[in-house]
Amino acid sequence: MRQKRWVHVVAAVGACVFVGGLIGACTSSGSSNDALGDGQGFVTSEGTASRVPVQDRVSAPDITGVTLDGSELTLSEFEGEVVVVNVWASWCGPCRAEAQALREVAKESERDGVQFVGLNTRDNDAAAQAYERGFGIDYPSWVDRDGQLQLAFRDSLPPDSVPSTIVIDREGRVAARVIGPTTYSQLTELISDIAGEQG
Repeated sequence: MRQKRWVHVVAAVGACVFVGGLIGACTSSGSSNDALGDGQGFVTSEGTASRVPVQDRVSAPDITGVTLDGSELTLSEFEGEVVVVNVWASWCGPCRAEAQALREVAKESERDGVQFVGLNTRDNDAAAQAYERGFGIDYPSWVDRDGQLQLAFRDSLPPDSVPSTIVIDREGRVAARVIGPTTYSQLTELISDIAGEQG
């Protein structure tokens, strides 16, 4: 098996991590080591971002599901666009921390051919819909009550915490992931880099 060479930008994570399909741990702060440098830890409010070099990327799963508004949505509908998939839940504190940044980046990047899709996991529809209204989220979100859509990414960069964010390039390949709450600057940089790639 070819070893994947992933470039890691490591920071503190505020997230609920899933172990064997169950919530294993929830953290809101801490420090971690820089995987590229001298091992010096640092603390930041951003989640842990990983980028995959173009030559090592694998295709994203073509997931299909029902959205919170009752429509059916398939990932391949966004062929040729950069797609940002955000895993979230209404009960998740770190999700609330990143909601405004997601909304702002989604609106600003739409003109560049970037599509946001939420993946609402282990939640109930009424609470999730109220969350979207409260934070002004107007992009679609899949309903993933049992976590099966989330698991579909297990062969690429699995979004194994809530929140997590996956960025898929224009060729339909998983290009980056953020574990934990993302920020406006972190997400803007990731999307800009990936959207600007030449095929």
